[in-house]
Amino acid sequence: MKTILLVDDETRMLDLISLYLTPRGYNCIKLASGSDALLYLETRSADLVLLDVMMPEMDGWKVCEEIKKYWDIPIIMLTAKSEKPDIVKGLNIGADDYILKPFDEEELSARIEAVLRRSKKDGKTKTFKGLELKEDSYELSYKNKEILLTPKEFSMLSLFLSNLNRVFSREHLIGSVWGYGVSIEDRTIDSHVRNLREKLRKAGFPADEYLTTVWGLGYKWAGKD
Repeated sequence: MKTILLVDDETRMLDLISLYLTPRGYNCIKLASGSDALLYLETRSADLVLLDVMMPEMDGWKVCEEIKKYWDIPIIMLTAKSEKPDIVKGLNIGADDYILKPFDEEELSARIEAVLRRSKKDGKTKTFKGLELKEDSYELSYKNKEILLTPKEFSMLSLFLSNLNRVFSREHLIGSVWGYGVSIEDRTIDSHVRNLREKLRKAGFPADEYLTTVWGLGYKWAGKD
């Protein structure tokens, strides 16, 4: 059963969407604010987020940016604003689709199914020069030789392989791997990177060539697959 986060400050809208989607086999989690959504994702997972734009304190655009910083979860924005610049803004900050209110049950269901299909096509296996990382089973191998990682090391490597050549600060890595709002010292990141490099080296993979330190900034995975 797919889990969908419904994020809207209007209780009536949360209830209505849940009424639409629950009979179609979705597990709907109703949350009244963006901060509630971020707290939920710190400890639990979701397959998709339906996110209202116009919310007090933290609007949907800001929530979308925060979710996309730390989690790879598809997001559909919900809004009554039909102006093209608003739609473009949502898509540019990482939203996967946009639905204008009011919408009917069939449109909502079709959009969700389409986004989930696209997400599924992206696959849960990442490969890089002989490395094969299987996210569903938490398995990593190099040229068919298994490499045992801790969950944090696995999450860190998955993030790097999904973002080749992108520099991640230690602060960003803490948020992405440990969760939003968690207090972890920078040296914890350094220790995990060091351990990850060592495990890759022992398996024969040239870790130092790809998992590189960007002095004064953080770390990146260099190169192209």
